[in-house]
Amino acid sequence: MLKLYNTFGRKMEAFKPVDKNIVSVFTCGPSVYQRAHIGNMRTFLFEDIVVRYLEYSGYKVRRGMNITDIEDKALREAEKEGVSLKKLTDVNVKKFIGEIRLLRMKVPDYLPKASEHIDQAVDIIGKLLESGSAYWYQGNVYFDPLKFKGFGKLFGLDMSRWPKKKKRFHKDTYPGIQWNLGDFILWHGYEEGDDVYWDTKIGKGRPSWNIQDPSMIVDYFNDTLSIYCGGIDNLYRHHDYTLAILESIRPFPMARCWMHCQHLFVNGQKMSKSKGNILYVDTLMSRGYSAAEVRFFLTHAHYRERLNYSDRRMEEAASKLKEFRRMVAAISRRAGKIAAVESKISSALKKVFAGRIDNDLDVGGAFDGLHDFLSGLDVDGVAAAEASGIIRALKEIDQVLQVVF
Repeated sequence: MLKLYNTFGRKMEAFKPVDKNIVSVFTCGPSVYQRAHIGNMRTFLFEDIVVRYLEYSGYKVRRGMNITDIEDKALREAEKEGVSLKKLTDVNVKKFIGEIRLLRMKVPDYLPKASEHIDQAVDIIGKLLESGSAYWYQGNVYFDPLKFKGFGKLFGLDMSRWPKKKKRFHKDTYPGIQWNLGDFILWHGYEEGDDVYWDTKIGKGRPSWNIQDPSMIVDYFNDTLSIYCGGIDNLYRHHDYTLAILESIRPFPMARCWMHCQHLFVNGQKMSKSKGNILYVDTLMSRGYSAAEVRFFLTHAHYRERLNYSDRRMEEAASKLKEFRRMVAAISRRAGKIAAVESKISSALKKVFAGRIDNDLDVGGAFDGLHDFLSGLDVDGVAAAEASGIIRALKEIDQVLQVVF
């Protein structure tokens, strides 16, 4: 049985979908003011594995992923590049879709853009204003966390630190892994000279980053989500903001299980333009690595452990995958075109895989278990039909891993 570490509550739990027939999953997608780098892709691949393994386990999955195409950073980048916001973000969305397909990720059922959900954001803000959870101040709308009982419950925020004097945070995002102790912005009111704004029933302006996920979620999921995923940085501020907004307007919990993927570092350092160490998928492919090898490297480590990229580690990962594929090729030659039969070997192989990955989605452990199993197999002593059954089992497993065939 699949057991997952639930960020909410900080404990391992047996996975139980809200609906026994359909698993609803929402995953944080890209902020398309820039290209997605391999650290972003690590998170998106982890989310892809979640969905693929649920389907492998027999569930039907409905998945949404948001695209953030309106935010302070995007406006600044568009101005810097001398292009419109739409032109900037459309280019990066196209690159993102191309790269997730290149890395064999499933395209989500719903891939909404924030810019397409302005009315939904305005409706939510209207409800929050009506209930008193939000208020106007100098042309902007802010959310008052003290009006939401249990604010910060996902992160486990110590509310005794909350300032006595009211503070407001008006930017979409703030640098660093830290908490902004104060009221956060929901709506950027129009200011003279603004190029990007919408004329709505609450006036001219644009939705903040904090309201965008809720505006997209309510359009596709009208019940508690089975799983909500994102990067570990979203555990600071963003996901508690999203949770507080949604649970303030709907009479049910936002999600049953929360999962957060750790950061990827490069040679022990965070990626940044100033360090000149930002790596993209095509950076690695230009060095001779295949898309499957890039996917393997980014998924082989446990999602809750920090992954460190180095040239040596990338080469080791590529070599390991090549070795595994050679073993699979030898079994395939043994199988020939003989019809597959289920045997003790193929059954044991699937048990090895499930036994590891059921432990909080331990993809690396599951692959290593398969590697050890095949390494100890006497291929010449396996009947052709059994070998064919092993290949069939591996193809089923590779519907999750997407690195072998």
